[in-house]
Amino acid sequence: MEALRLEWDGAVPKLWAAEAMARQGLVAAVSSQAGTAVVAGWVGSVRERVAGAHGLLDDWGRPQTAPRLPTGDYAAVLVCRDRILLMRDEQARIPLFFRESGGRVTAVSTSARHLGGGAELERRYFCRYLTGNMAQPHSELTPFAGVHRVLGGEVVELSLTGRMRGRVPRHARQAHDPSVPAADGPGLGGAAKDLRLALENAVGRRMGRRTACHVSGGTDSTSIALLAARLPAAGQGHPEDLVLLAGRFGRGELAAEQPYMDEAMAEIRRHAPAARPVILDVDDVADFDEFQHHAGDPDEPHAHAFRAPFWSRLHAAAADLGCDTLLTGCGADPIVDANPFHLHRLARTGQLRQMTRQARDWAAGSERGLWDIVSAYVVQPTLPLAAERVTALVRRRGTVLGGLGGFARPRWLRSGFARAHGYREAGIAESRFVFGRKPEQSLYEAANYLAAPDPLSWHRARQDGFFLSHPFLDPEVVATMRRLPAEAAFQPGRPKAVLREAMADLLPPRIGGRVNKVPFNQLYARGLRTHGDELIDLCRSARHPLIAEMFDVETLCRAVREAQFGMGDSYSWDRVNSSLALVAWLERLDRRSRVRRAAMPVNPAS
Repeated sequence: MEALRLEWDGAVPKLWAAEAMARQGLVAAVSSQAGTAVVAGWVGSVRERVAGAHGLLDDWGRPQTAPRLPTGDYAAVLVCRDRILLMRDEQARIPLFFRESGGRVTAVSTSARHLGGGAELERRYFCRYLTGNMAQPHSELTPFAGVHRVLGGEVVELSLTGRMRGRVPRHARQAHDPSVPAADGPGLGGAAKDLRLALENAVGRRMGRRTACHVSGGTDSTSIALLAARLPAAGQGHPEDLVLLAGRFGRGELAAEQPYMDEAMAEIRRHAPAARPVILDVDDVADFDEFQHHAGDPDEPHAHAFRAPFWSRLHAAAADLGCDTLLTGCGADPIVDANPFHLHRLARTGQLRQMTRQARDWAAGSERGLWDIVSAYVVQPTLPLAAERVTALVRRRGTVLGGLGGFARPRWLRSGFARAHGYREAGIAESRFVFGRKPEQSLYEAANYLAAPDPLSWHRARQDGFFLSHPFLDPEVVATMRRLPAEAAFQPGRPKAVLREAMADLLPPRIGGRVNKVPFNQLYARGLRTHGDELIDLCRSARHPLIAEMFDVETLCRAVREAQFGMGDSYSWDRVNSSLALVAWLERLDRRSRVRRAAMPVNPAS
């Protein structure tokens, strides 16, 4: 989707913004004496999008300045008097690409497809994509040769004629910066107080004119909705502008979530009686509904396109009510739960007795074996690729999905293609991203890219009029949890102990005390039962030449069949889902229209 673009008429930069998105407030175009900026998304606060864009331009428009990037969800192009700047916030929710040739940038856009139409496909990108679904959308490679991605937290500087001057990572001010006060005491109470304040700030930044909150009945989404409900009392918004959005399952295992959802709705409305509950019956929704549309139309392959039908139903309801932002509880599991990779730090620093004692507590609290804990959080991060190879040998037993983890080459990816285009190097890069030299820190970086609905949110933004927003992934929240000692966050048998303590005065006891939720496996199983044959037909009838070059189609079809029968696990199913999404994307690549929608010129200040 193209929200903005920058081109050159000879040596003169021409900046454009999507007209419809500007009317919706999703794009802000501003000018001042410093220059001109087009910002997709929001800077500083959803409510103050134009003011945030002005602030970004004023801060960066001065010659030779390089301030910190502000908090927000944005991609921005600034045409200043002496340079052009391309930038994205650190969370990198909104894409930004540039086409380069011979050291000169010839075009910039939020759409890789508009820049790469007709360009050769970059096969190394597909190897990186197929190693997993976390870092790939946040690495420089794109599906098109010569088209590059501006990375999260990066500032790309160009001359006014488009000559590349440099690419520099910048950072927003984090809660662990020296200028920010330390935690209010090392214990659980002090940690909870800090997290509560960080979450209140994160929710406040994301409140729009009319805000929808996803309410599932879990601790995470209920916490965000409760904080949003209390903001009007503090003078931030009106209670009638809050929408409580939920999907209701009347049968199957997910129906067990209904009592929790009802209790969450009642408690939220106790704080905000004028809030509007919107509960949708979603029994007819299954994963892989309209899969070729959801997987085939985005600018890049979308590994979680199989889950798009459920989110699309909720998006449409929020759009009909005129919401301009939708808050979710996504990201809470890895961010506000105790960090299990702390065990890796104890092991590598020689504190083996303490590591063993804490691993036993972890095993008892999570009802897992001691070896399972040590293997997952100490051994595997040390030698991830070797651990996967051993697991594959032990568990394969003649199946396609057996033993297939997050980095090993799936058997349907042709070995010749993998060798020729760097699959092994891509697997190493992915494993380093997921675990890094310090896995307990890498967990927070990787968690930022686990919010599966984001690509769908961006793809649908023009028709919905909003972006999804995730307060748990706010830089201040992440930094608050990152600097907590492990002992403050971990309580055996009580996951997300800090969050529960932080929200103890608001969460209903039944929700505050629950430790398990029903997973969405039912939607996945139903989707494969319903659409498995269609997916196999999609693979067998595919005509794009890269599909046959890349995949052994019959082996991929066998993997789909095994998943239909419930074989494999979440890791192997993710590999099947991403491969199917890639097939659908390639098949529709040449069918999608590249006609540009109406755009308004934004003349740089003279």
